[in-house]
Amino acid sequence: MSTLKLAWKNLTNKPLNMALSLVLFALGVGMISMIFLIEKQVQEKFDKNLAGISLVIGSKGSPLQMILCNMYHVDDPTGNVKIKDVKPFLSGRNPLIEKAIPLSLGDSYKGFRIVGTTQDYPQLYDVKIGEGKIWKNNFEATIGADVAKIVNLKIGDTFHSTHGFLSDGMNGHDHGEFKVVGIFQKSNSVIDQLILTTTQSIWEVHGNHDEPETTEEEPESETETDNHEGHDHAAHDGHDHHDHDHPAPQKPLIEEVDQEITSILIKFKESSKKSFQALTMLRGINENTEVMAASPAIELNRLYDNMSLGESFLRNLAMIIVFVSGLSIFISLFSSLRDRKYELALMRVMGATPTKLFILIIVEGLLLAIIGYVIGIILSHLGMSIFAGQMEDKYHYSFTATKFLKEEFYLLGGALLIGFIAAVIPAIQAFKTDISQTLTES
Repeated sequence: MSTLKLAWKNLTNKPLNMALSLVLFALGVGMISMIFLIEKQVQEKFDKNLAGISLVIGSKGSPLQMILCNMYHVDDPTGNVKIKDVKPFLSGRNPLIEKAIPLSLGDSYKGFRIVGTTQDYPQLYDVKIGEGKIWKNNFEATIGADVAKIVNLKIGDTFHSTHGFLSDGMNGHDHGEFKVVGIFQKSNSVIDQLILTTTQSIWEVHGNHDEPETTEEEPESETETDNHEGHDHAAHDGHDHHDHDHPAPQKPLIEEVDQEITSILIKFKESSKKSFQALTMLRGINENTEVMAASPAIELNRLYDNMSLGESFLRNLAMIIVFVSGLSIFISLFSSLRDRKYELALMRVMGATPTKLFILIIVEGLLLAIIGYVIGIILSHLGMSIFAGQMEDKYHYSFTATKFLKEEFYLLGGALLIGFIAAVIPAIQAFKTDISQTLTES
């Protein structure tokens, strides 16, 4: 019989002892693996959605809340700011600023956030159009790939927005019907879960615009109609004007000084990022203006620091469980030697060398470690699957349980090392088995 088969029979001879060792080992490995999976994917999402943004400017409140809301769309806005208070940043005259992108939040459709902004916003994430076109006129919407997939919106579909970010359909707006004109390609960025439109559309839905725009021209008076009888509309530059559906011209955002937006995303010019003025802009805004600025890099580092406390506790707890499981393997193998002394002596009589007995016990320890590792990895990915479903339901962020990390393969090496250490003392005892004394005592 091969050493592996014999080791397996020895382990299954006491199934309760084996089960206890496996459960402890699998729990420890599973916890460590799941911490790696969550930590890695959360950090990837955060880093990808930074998109080179240097500052976020908005209403005074919690800087971290403002970052999470306006960049990752997983929190509520801290409030709105008047355009007159942020006009210097939108003017395009600041020599430090490459892009200043306004965001207007507050509404959603079936839990997906509607964002009033400019076409610079998707360009931050280098997102391409998959179908249709990018929005241009008021109440045109270009939607993320996840929105299209989950809500089943298609080009040409229309919908009404809901006040707030809940998906229960309450507090719906009766006016301001949005029309889907485009769908972005899947990008694994925050754009996948957003509905983008013009800032003016958000204002009009809430009745904040003095002169709501329309997508149709005012009908002509009877006199004008009479004067135009027989006129060939199609003759004008080859365009068909019979629908009269050209949008009225929009005022630039910077001129709407009494209107409000939620925030501005600031991207510095590459040459300005390390300049003294750029480094001091955040403090200057917070100390000398009515608005607040927050640095995504600073706030995310604080968030990672806070998260690391919990991760460190869980990782240490998992290591303790793994240590206890290794101790359990050691106790199980060591105690079983007393019951197997006669068996081991007979194996020596039948020609087994001390080295073979040593290897047999080591194989038993490694076998327990490998099985415990496999069960632990399965448990961690099942747990990640549940976590991914909850995150997608609540925040529309997509996580995957099918991704395997290199850290998990390092974890296999650690598991084998623990199995070997737990088995080495019992293996030495088996190696030193005295044939004559054991058979005499039996």
